[in-house]
Amino acid sequence: MKGWKLILLLLVVAAGLAIGAGVSMLHNGLSAHATPTAMEAMLARNARHLAIPANARNEHNPVTPSDQNLQEAMAHFADHCAPCHGNDGSGDTLYGRGLYPKPPDLRLAETQKLSDGELYWIIGNGIRFTGMPGFVPPHRPQDDWKLVLFIRHLPQLTMEERVEMERDNPKGPHEHVEDQEEKDFLQGKPVQQKTESEHHH
Repeated sequence: MKGWKLILLLLVVAAGLAIGAGVSMLHNGLSAHATPTAMEAMLARNARHLAIPANARNEHNPVTPSDQNLQEAMAHFADHCAPCHGNDGSGDTLYGRGLYPKPPDLRLAETQKLSDGELYWIIGNGIRFTGMPGFVPPHRPQDDWKLVLFIRHLPQLTMEERVEMERDNPKGPHEHVEDQEEKDFLQGKPVQQKTESEHHH
C-alpha cells in the first residue's frame, strides 16, 4: 500500500473514532440525566489517571487510623461530602442523581483500588468536567488525609454510624425551624400551629 493511501486510511479511521466519541458523549442531548457510555467511562478513568502526577499517586497517608480521626472524618464527610456522595458513599442522593457523570459509589473497587495519594489529590484538586470540586484551600491537608481514611472505611460503615452522620448533614431553613419546634415541644413550650400552606413536604 502506498504511503499516501495509508495516511488517508489512518485519517478516515481517526475521523470515524472522533465522530463516534462525539456521538457517544452527546447521547441524550446534553441532559445530565443520561448515563455515560462504557467508552466515556473508560476514557475518563484513563484521563484522570494521567492527570494525577506520579509523585502524588505514590504518597502514603501520614494520618494514623484511630477512632478519633475516623470520627472527625465522618463528621466532615457528613457535612461537606454527603450532599452528593450520600452518608454511605453510594452517590444515590438528590444532587448525585442530577450530576453528569454521576458520583461514583465510593464503596466499590473502582474507588477503593485507588492509592491513598490518588484519593488525596482528587479531594484537594477535584476532577474537571464533573461535579467534583477541589477543596484545597481552604481544607487543611490533615483534614483531607482523614477523609481518605473514612473513604477506606465506607465499605464497612454500620447503620449506627449512618444514623450518627445524619446529625451532621447540612440542613435547610425549614429543617432548622422543624428542629426548633421539636425542641420547644419537648420542653413544653407552646408550638405555633402552621397553616396548610406552611407545611413543608
